[in-house]
Amino acid sequence: MTNTIAITVDPRGVATLMLDRADKHNAMNAEMIAELHEAAIDLGADDAVRVVVLSGAGKSFCAGGDLGWMREQMQSDAETRAQEAGKLAHMLHALNTMPKPLIGAVHGNAFGGGVGMASVCDVAIGADHIKMGLTETRLGIIPATIGPYVIARMGEGRARRVFMSSRLFDAAEAVDLGLLAKTVSSDDLAAAVAAEVDPYLSCAPGAVAAAKALARGFGPRIDADTIATSIAALKSRWETAEAAEGIDAFFAKRKAAWVRS
Repeated sequence: MTNTIAITVDPRGVATLMLDRADKHNAMNAEMIAELHEAAIDLGADDAVRVVVLSGAGKSFCAGGDLGWMREQMQSDAETRAQEAGKLAHMLHALNTMPKPLIGAVHGNAFGGGVGMASVCDVAIGADHIKMGLTETRLGIIPATIGPYVIARMGEGRARRVFMSSRLFDAAEAVDLGLLAKTVSSDDLAAAVAAEVDPYLSCAPGAVAAAKALARGFGPRIDADTIATSIAALKSRWETAEAAEGIDAFFAKRKAAWVRS
């Protein structure tokens, strides 16, 4: 039984992994992070599952980290902050290395951690109305634990266009950045995702898993050291005065001290 995600598997072996906190725009909290990690392991080990589709309930794909969860980290000790950052980092790693194709169906908004979730998909298809952005620096924090996956997806040069500025970008730019494979109308999103799923149903599952592992091995290094570095970076940033000011300003519905516009 899960509270923040919904999982279904059809007779063909196509699993749908849906983020299911629609009232919170599928923002990730500690419970969702734990449930996603467990789901990645379980779906990866399930021989009946051939392909996994990652989607979001309601109006948004994923609004990133739940601000209430982030505020709790600000009020915790350093060890707890490191543990929570580690949980997020290892959940993303589990999805990224899951030995099944992971197809993203991205709609509405995808901010912060939502961009990270799209980045761990093997293919992400977006609705043409979407808005995306790495919005962490507005809050005084950084896209640390998602960073290895975002950089692997976009490449450093393209990622630096949006990695630090917190500016929002549309579907067309998301394709140009390499984050999305293509965009379609909202009405056509399900059909476009199905077109990505169907070829895998004619492939040998073990060969698909081995090919995915090989591609990942040839790509940018995301190993234990990389993950540890990302965790340490987020932990350190949470301890800064800027992070405290940014989170407090958000909840107080005021401009942070550094805003000049």
